[in-house]
Amino acid sequence: MPHDPDKLNRIEELKTKLSSKGYEVKAKARNVFSATPQKTVPDSWENDTPSNDFTEKFLMKTSVFKRFFIFSIAFFLLAAGFAAYTFFGKGNTISNENIEISILGNAFTAGGEELPLQIEIINRNTSPLELADLIIEYPRNASFDFTRDTERLRVSLGTVPSGGVRNENVKVVLFGEQGSIKPIRVSLEYRVEGSNAIFVKEKSFEVSISSTPINLFVEGPTALSPNQDITLDIKAILNATRAAQRMLIKVDYPVGFQFASATPAPTIGNNMWSLGDLSPGAERKISISGKMVEVSDGEEKTFRIYSGSESTRDKTEIGTIFNSLGHTVAIQKPFIEASLSINGAYQREYAVDSKTKIHGSIVWSNNLNTSINDVVIKAKISGNAVNRSTIETQGFYNSSEDTITWDKNSISELGQVGPGRTGTVAFTFESIPLTSPGGGMLPEPSARIDVSIAGRQPITDNAEDLKNTESKIIRIISDVNFAAKALYYSGAFTNTGPIPPKAEQKTTYTVVWSVTNTANNISNAQIRSTLPQWVRFVGPISPPAENLNFNPSTKEIIWEIGNMPRGLGVTGAAREVSFQVELLASLSQVGTTPVLVNDMVLTGRDDFAKVDVRVNKGSINTRLQNDPSFPVTGDRVVE
Repeated sequence: MPHDPDKLNRIEELKTKLSSKGYEVKAKARNVFSATPQKTVPDSWENDTPSNDFTEKFLMKTSVFKRFFIFSIAFFLLAAGFAAYTFFGKGNTISNENIEISILGNAFTAGGEELPLQIEIINRNTSPLELADLIIEYPRNASFDFTRDTERLRVSLGTVPSGGVRNENVKVVLFGEQGSIKPIRVSLEYRVEGSNAIFVKEKSFEVSISSTPINLFVEGPTALSPNQDITLDIKAILNATRAAQRMLIKVDYPVGFQFASATPAPTIGNNMWSLGDLSPGAERKISISGKMVEVSDGEEKTFRIYSGSESTRDKTEIGTIFNSLGHTVAIQKPFIEASLSINGAYQREYAVDSKTKIHGSIVWSNNLNTSINDVVIKAKISGNAVNRSTIETQGFYNSSEDTITWDKNSISELGQVGPGRTGTVAFTFESIPLTSPGGGMLPEPSARIDVSIAGRQPITDNAEDLKNTESKIIRIISDVNFAAKALYYSGAFTNTGPIPPKAEQKTTYTVVWSVTNTANNISNAQIRSTLPQWVRFVGPISPPAENLNFNPSTKEIIWEIGNMPRGLGVTGAAREVSFQVELLASLSQVGTTPVLVNDMVLTGRDDFAKVDVRVNKGSINTRLQNDPSFPVTGDRVVE
């Protein structure tokens, strides 16, 4: 291909310029000092991404938003700072420091008496306090807990202007132990102009109780052995200048205390007493007896006594507590110990029936690390159920004092008991019959056993320096009797059908249940039984007032007796009910005496012995032994 001469000349001319020294100088001068930057020509073609106008604009807008966001935050912080300065700063603002609460009142008051207080509110702010409320809080009862039983008074003050003063006179009634400090909390709630927030200013005022409306005193041991009897004597004296109405005393027992009795008896349960209306200076006494059971050596048990007025909403509770008092008892293991068990069981109260012999076992022990000399164990047996002529023991029974004594004369080992040594002594006796042939009856039969143990340490030469006691109560269960019989020729109903009964023919019988009771009241008594498959419940009941029911689906008969008073059937007539059943014997029963009523059981609760009673009775069949007109051969089924 021919070459173009013009092009060749231009190329040669360009080479000459590039090799020229003057050209290089000029090029460097332009590159360094030229005001307009020169673009670099690439040596080869490259895949560079061309500039995007949209990206540049987006970055420009983002920068604008960022500046606006920073400006917004700065403005918010300045506004918040200004608001805080406006509300809490000094000068032309509102601050709690510029609000003054003054409480004027006696620092001492008698419990139950009105205590007048003058409360002054001063607003030293340059702005008013709007919708201001004054709140007075104090314990309603003899406690320090603001979370419950708190009395609250709210007084509306309206608007307290700048520089304004508000004075309020209130009266409070405080209760508590003598010398105790009771807090009164005064709060001012208010709002400020342009805000719905509620601001609070508080101040406390303490008052000492100089005297109580009711003085409480308690006398009792401060140390006890496990399973030892305890008696607390409580005395309440009205110390007010005016009468108190519907006063109550409540005692909270510690865990492990077993209540036995009290004088006077509790009004509600076993720990609440109604003192009624008390005049100034009136005095009431309460004596509580019990036993510390299931406690361990080293424990401390606290009895808490409360006094106050009856609640208007619940008469079984104290509405306002005037005073409270605690009594703490330390549990300590005795130096010398005697533990009594009855019929193999160790508990405070026992219940046995009148036919069971009573076995008493006393385990004695020396808990010291030194010897004890001349140990004497005594058991005093008392109660109306003790048959004194049946007492048997290894020790000496003194019938004139009803006391059994074990000492070194009867057991040589008791002369000197070494450290940690133990032993056992025992006795037995029986209960007397609960009824006498003449119709007499023993009311609430029981026996009490009081055990004491004493000895002396050789170094003290004191015969009574170590001792311990224990008591047990034995309640005799009432003799409850249940009789059941079937009749044909006698009874409350007229019966029909062949005698002896014939297979595949119907014969009716009258069933009679009767119950008697001796010494103690029986509650919630009932008799249950069922009918066999071949017997149908006919339905007549006599007397109709008795609560006897039959369930056809289960064939169960239930007689709800309810209460069985002591002496039922002994000092008066027995209680009984009659109903009629129908026998339809089968050929498979020929030559047998079919059952008319299955096994029966009587259950109830002995209210004195505090145990459930149960009497079982066997089934009744067609051999009517209690019907005087019934033939000897009239019991077996014939064809």
